[in-house]
Amino acid sequence: MKAKHKKWLAPLIALGVLLAVVIWVIWSNVTIKTTVCHIHDPKLPSGFGGCRIAQISDLHNAEFGDDNQPLLDILARENPDFIVITGDLVDSNHANPERALSFVARAAELAPCYFVPGNHEAWLGDEYQEIEHKLKACGVTVLRNEAVTVERNGSTIQLMGIDDPDFVESGSGLFDLSSAILDTEISRIGGEDNYRILLSHRPETFSVYTEQGVDLTFAGHAHGGQFRIPFVGGLVAPNQGLFPKYDGGVYSEGGSTMVVSRGLGNSIIPVRINNRPEVVIAVLHNGPGVS
Repeated sequence: MKAKHKKWLAPLIALGVLLAVVIWVIWSNVTIKTTVCHIHDPKLPSGFGGCRIAQISDLHNAEFGDDNQPLLDILARENPDFIVITGDLVDSNHANPERALSFVARAAELAPCYFVPGNHEAWLGDEYQEIEHKLKACGVTVLRNEAVTVERNGSTIQLMGIDDPDFVESGSGLFDLSSAILDTEISRIGGEDNYRILLSHRPETFSVYTEQGVDLTFAGHAHGGQFRIPFVGGLVAPNQGLFPKYDGGVYSEGGSTMVVSRGLGNSIIPVRINNRPEVVIAVLHNGPGVS
């Protein structure tokens, strides 16, 4: 009997470990992580000190709970001053946008929402125009190569939004071409005298935002590298390839800061590993340093 027990012990342990891994992967794909980052910038107008910005990115028509209620509960609890949505709200591979639009309509009741389209919106072609119309009908400010002035506590900033490069050159995947397109778009918006916050789907072109003097950028697109390796980071990201430099978190270069969301939904690869869906809450401070 003891020999028989030993014979089955190893397979039972292996089965238990496999079951635990499967449960953990499923749990980590359906539960949302809230990441709070503090952005310190002495250039920030004093009225925006303590401003809370919630970032939603790469939803890809995903649903968390009934009608995305857990996602809305997070936003309500965090009580942001603004909500920024940095592209790929829908997925061009199964473009039934009603679920995502329902979420945005309810989010817009919690705080002013600002949206820029991503590559999946670009890939929808003419179908995207109807989505944009419905977003505006919900009270969302859609920023397509344009800027608005935002006021808080007597201070103002310039909030800019740019189209994904695939609206110009769909599916090219060429870094130099994307950089040139974004550089042109930001230059055309102008407004360098104000503190400038940029919404852009693409993080890999951070050098363009830095060269254009953008103070703070919110981006997505990288999906956190999809599979995250402890102490290493993301494995692969669109337009960055293996071990992407900008996979998620806060980056600073040349006086410019970029916040990259790991996003909420999935696209080509349907599963995340060690990479929970994420809502980012950026808290702004008009002082030195980034933490």
